[in-house]
Amino acid sequence: MESSSFIRRLPKAELHLHLEGTVTPETLIELSERHDGSPLNLSQASALYHYTDITGFLMAFKAVSEHLRTPDDYELITWRMLEHLASQGVVHAEVYVSVGVVYYWRRCDFEPLFSGMERARTRAESELGISVYWIFDAVRHFGTEEAARVFRKAAELRPQFPTIIGIGIGGDERRTGAEPFRELYAEARDAGLRLTAHAGETTGPENIWGAINIGAERLGHALSAIHDPELMDLLAERQIPLEICVTSNLRTGCCLRVEDHPLRRYFDSGLMVTLNSDDPALFHSGIADEYAGARKNFAFTDEHLRELASNSIEASFLPPERKVTLLRCIESLK
Repeated sequence: MESSSFIRRLPKAELHLHLEGTVTPETLIELSERHDGSPLNLSQASALYHYTDITGFLMAFKAVSEHLRTPDDYELITWRMLEHLASQGVVHAEVYVSVGVVYYWRRCDFEPLFSGMERARTRAESELGISVYWIFDAVRHFGTEEAARVFRKAAELRPQFPTIIGIGIGGDERRTGAEPFRELYAEARDAGLRLTAHAGETTGPENIWGAINIGAERLGHALSAIHDPELMDLLAERQIPLEICVTSNLRTGCCLRVEDHPLRRYFDSGLMVTLNSDDPALFHSGIADEYAGARKNFAFTDEHLRELASNSIEASFLPPERKVTLLRCIESLK
């Protein structure tokens, strides 16, 4: 009980979290009642959250996203996400938003939907004390033309909304690596956006190298880095932050057994490891669960967890003065 309380009181940042992946079956029913002639019941909604592999997960993510249609929908799911994060001790979140899905599947403008997200963010900052940055995520297998629309929209909106902090590429990396996005990443960097990339979740270390080579500052998953000693050395030397999502890797079948997950080996090798929940509603695991799992499955002590929380702040895109304040809060926690 004391350890559980420590985890929830520990100030931490969530750096790999997809907004659409926070929608619970109960909230999905509410959305369906708003828009569908025959709304989903709980059994039907829950069925959408069952899958056996990464392809099934991507289809489940698509099914949930299709029920998000209005600014009020996005305000609702953003508020509930931030309530849940704050209850677990998250003081800052950098949230992926699948802008590429909005453009590619629905062919509608993103700005009205973003206004709903911003309303919830502003309220949460005031009422819950949690800050949020947005990362506009392109779906890599939709191609570079769609990614360009996503990244340029982030650059266009950023002067008005400085909470839009960066860009990334998610989606199915088995279908395309990072190299095709090199020029777009350079353009985004020149526009003042920070660069992230999913890499090495379903593929080998070559895709992690590819993400680093196009300028990614932070890497999502990086599960296969363990198979390349030279890459491990580089990640440790450069302290490139890794957004580790253990439960996600297990639920999608990217890692078959928790004993095989490289989290502890990364940590012991001096890599900049952070813990994250990825899609908590789809994986049934929040950020507090990820910290508890690190203790249970990988023998992390509370002091190790304190270090992981500090890593999450240091790896964030927060300004230095805010990082110092939060790091002091972590250090002083009893």
